Amino acid sequence: MTYLADLHTHSTASDGQYTPSELAGLVKKRGAEVWALTDHDNVEGVDAAVAAGKQLGLKVIRGVELSADDYLNLHILGYGFSVPNLQTWFDSLKGGRNDRKYRIRDFLRTKGLEISLDEVDAEAAGGAVGRPHFAKVMLRHGMVTTRREAFDRYLDTPEFQSIEKGTTPSARECVEQLKAAGGKVSLAHPYQIVLHGKSLEELVRQLKDHGLDA
Repeated sequence: MTYLADLHTHSTASDGQYTPSELAGLVKKRGAEVWALTDHDNVEGVDAAVAAGKQLGLKVIRGVELSADDYLNLHILGYGFSVPNLQTWFDSLKGGRNDRKYRIRDFLRTKGLEISLDEVDAEAAGGAVGRPHFAKVMLRHGMVTTRREAFDRYLDTPEFQSIEKGTTPSARECVEQLKAAGGKVSLAHPYQIVLHGKSLEELVRQLKDHGLDA
């Protein structure tokens, strides 16, 4: 049987624009029959997503997008895992992600940009703070002309990656944790990964040995 699916989305539980229930309605309106909510490094919106999907007749898959330490923009998607089996690990990731906003603020200060964390927190609306929230504040204050410029010049560079090293799990740990909890695992947006001295094929082969499914 074939289904129309959207398996990579973010809500206000991380850096998305809509709440899980609002996003469920949008996904259903677009014609999808299967949907995965894959917020960054947490599953705080998943229960609301499942409840909204049930009301709409939308099949919802529990998901997450994990940031890996190995390379810039290396993210691992997990689906259908047991949340209780991973909750302690997710909680530890959340602590690191909350601390991240201070590192990003301090990094931008070295570039002559003073960002109000109160404004960034307001953009996150109670969810985990991410780079898109900083980009929105930078755009509002004329520090950049587009959100894309915020990433190209500041938030998505090798220099920015240096402040991230050692703060997130390795790709291997992400894959193995998700597999141990009964999940399926996929490599997210491979075209965005900044590899140093390794081909994408080499990376995929390596992660496949650790349990990568797709």
